[in-house]
Amino acid sequence: METTEVVIAGAGPTGLMLACELRLAGIDVLLLDGLPARTGEARAGGVHARTMELLDQRGLLEPLLAQGRPMNAGHFGALPLDFHDFDTRYPYMLAVLQSVVERELDQRATESGAPVYWASPVAGYTQDAHGIELEVGGPRPRRIRAAYLVGCDGGRSAVRKLAGIGFPGTEATMTGMLADVELADPPPEPFFGRRGGAGDFSAVQFQPGWYRLVVQRHDLVLDRGATVTFEQFRDHYREIAGTDFGMHSPRWVTHYGDAARQAQRYRAGRVFLAGDAAHIHYPAGGQGLNLGVQDAVNLGWKLAITLRGNASGAVLDSYETERLPVGARVLHNTRAQTALQRSGPHVDALRDILGDLIDADVVRHRLGLMITALDIRYDTKGTHPLAGRRMPDLDLDGGARVNQLLRSGRPILLCCNDNGTPPVRGEVDVVHATTPATWRVPGVGEIPAADAVLLRPDGYVAWVGEECGDDALAEVLTTWFGSAP
Repeated sequence: METTEVVIAGAGPTGLMLACELRLAGIDVLLLDGLPARTGEARAGGVHARTMELLDQRGLLEPLLAQGRPMNAGHFGALPLDFHDFDTRYPYMLAVLQSVVERELDQRATESGAPVYWASPVAGYTQDAHGIELEVGGPRPRRIRAAYLVGCDGGRSAVRKLAGIGFPGTEATMTGMLADVELADPPPEPFFGRRGGAGDFSAVQFQPGWYRLVVQRHDLVLDRGATVTFEQFRDHYREIAGTDFGMHSPRWVTHYGDAARQAQRYRAGRVFLAGDAAHIHYPAGGQGLNLGVQDAVNLGWKLAITLRGNASGAVLDSYETERLPVGARVLHNTRAQTALQRSGPHVDALRDILGDLIDADVVRHRLGLMITALDIRYDTKGTHPLAGRRMPDLDLDGGARVNQLLRSGRPILLCCNDNGTPPVRGEVDVVHATTPATWRVPGVGEIPAADAVLLRPDGYVAWVGEECGDDALAEVLTTWFGSAP
């Protein structure tokens, strides 16, 4: 029987990112996927600021920046959201296809020793106090023994069903269709979108010579198993847009709906859910891939530190308590965006009013920081503005940046501006650095530089020195990392 520490079901962006995180910590991992091979198809087409920060923390961002196109504005229900003044190094959405993200993550995972077994669906499992035993189907059935199983196997997750975890939510009320095509008469802008008739349409140029066209109809609901031909897509697009831009040479045609569902639990003993296995929703604002990758980064270090025996039992429980509310918020805002994109005079009036409100910075920031996930704040001790938030990527002395410090995937105690070192030992790297006198935090603004901050491996702040003190530091270290003064 094959053995490993963690089995990941699903080799999409979520599963691959989790594999990279686990291998960075030295954890043995393998990936299983029921597909015969990678398809190269890509529904997702954008990476938001917080995901770019996380990828930067692991040295994975540069190749994507080279292959993508920065877009300064996102949207909320097809109402433009300008990101240019957000407090991040990446105040834009990066237009880059999911297939490109998968390729870069796959290369890192493979190089680090995380193999992908294709045509290998999870067919069953049993778990006990010491581990989990999986039955793998496909052409080469076999059994694998592991400590944990993570289902990253999509909205129809076999792992979620085997775990008996409910997936309640709302059914689809509309249909969106997309096609990757070439255009004989393209629109004048790289990104072009309008509402019209019973839906809306858009055209985005991802690479010279070809475009992604999307048409959404609120007067049509297709079954998930239905197929859409290129000719049908072109007819629907022409009806809503009044033109088909001379589309030809289709690479891919597919459809989606606005069904929204979330797993009732993200954990069942030694089984976890992440990505679309834990939540599905209408792809409004390009949040889906980002949500899954962020699930993976949250879970990865917690599994690793638990497997090394350096954490309390509460660490694994915190994955669900932190990420389930984030997923619920995405379902909530995508349902709202679906409503905003419907046709008719009542929705037109609502869009006019909300469009005026978005011109106010406070509204634009509130919606934009939610879409980009820059405003996430996890529950932690203390009321300091940084507590539970992502650490700003500050420029440090010597040319370093905070995100570069996090490349090791280890917790860091950052002692700032000659303020001394709190007592600490164990699984924490202590770094002394000179920082700017003030730090900018999304949704908060400027704050004075902290004396010291304890950073989790995912870049979120677990402790702030001047507010919590050394006793609180000892408690936090013991809870999260199993080390204390």
